[in-house]
Amino acid sequence: MAVEAEVLSELHRLRTRMPQLTGALAASADGLVLARDMPDVEAESLAALTAAALGVGRRMADLAARGEFRELLVRGAGGYVATYAAGPTAVLTLLADDRVNVGRLHLEGRRSGSRIGELVAAAFAADHPLLPEEPESPSVRGRILGALPVRIPPQSRHRP
Repeated sequence: MAVEAEVLSELHRLRTRMPQLTGALAASADGLVLARDMPDVEAESLAALTAAALGVGRRMADLAARGEFRELLVRGAGGYVATYAAGPTAVLTLLADDRVNVGRLHLEGRRSGSRIGELVAAAFAADHPLLPEEPESPSVRGRILGALPVRIPPQSRHRP
């Protein structure tokens, strides 16, 4: 896919604008690495975990009636992991040290996520010219991509 070079260029520009970033990863909603700019992290493992977090985040936003998933922020002792929706079929994950300005992280992450979403959508439209440019929703047979299946426990038949 030719979009990989453009996405990687966007990740490089993002890391240039924000020196506190220690890594950046763009992945598909199903956990495949599109591009990465991170030296010390297993990109494939992080992409898979990002897809799982995306599924959980989408489910939480839906269950809490908060609308479409936009972002998820995790704070650890050594810094932050921020995940941003990048269109309906991609996700951007940023690693930042603990002295990052979180407001600026969100601002830059949202901008780059939007740009990456546009790049991925344009590449998809170019590869599939007979399909509509905007997919209606990222679903397969009624199931949202990246969403985890929901298991509802059986109800007890015992009534006190």
